[in-house]
Amino acid sequence: MAEHVARKINDLEALRTLAHPRRQRILDQLSSHGPATSADLARALELNTGATSYHLRELAKHGFVEELPDRAHGRERWWRFVPADLRFPLRSEQDEETRAILDEMNSRAIADDMQSFRRAQTAVDPGEWGDAFPYSRGTIRVSLEELRQFFEEYVALIMRYAKPAEEAGDDARRVHTRFFAYPDPPDKP
Repeated sequence: MAEHVARKINDLEALRTLAHPRRQRILDQLSSHGPATSADLARALELNTGATSYHLRELAKHGFVEELPDRAHGRERWWRFVPADLRFPLRSEQDEETRAILDEMNSRAIADDMQSFRRAQTAVDPGEWGDAFPYSRGTIRVSLEELRQFFEEYVALIMRYAKPAEEAGDDARRVHTRFFAYPDPPDKP
């Protein structure tokens, strides 16, 4: 796979576009199941087709999805998820509005992840993919620079194995990975 490039999202309009819950669902559906039309997405997500088309155009405006003209027939437009290593402003770089958007987006994402994890646990039978729940919980003692390096190595590892749904083999399944790190608060004297 080609070397990935991190894309920093500093634009407030792009952040708002990305943080919208319906748009998040559209992105998840496209990344999970591959290219689709707005009608396909509307059916799968139980949304209005017109609203879905609008959300797709907004996502495309900021490069989160793109149209596939070679698959188009008449007025039917096909869309695909654009894989990217999205980066957001550091907390020290965020103004109040940016911080509120990112905090809400992250809180919603973590809650959605936990709900998805619980559904996956109850839906799978033991054996084969049922055994595919590796888990690690730990702590490390690192400097701020070492934490940055650790994160970049983690992202590089994920990108090494990432491939679009349409390129994955028949025996491949989408596997959710999450990196969640936070420093202990400073010790009080």
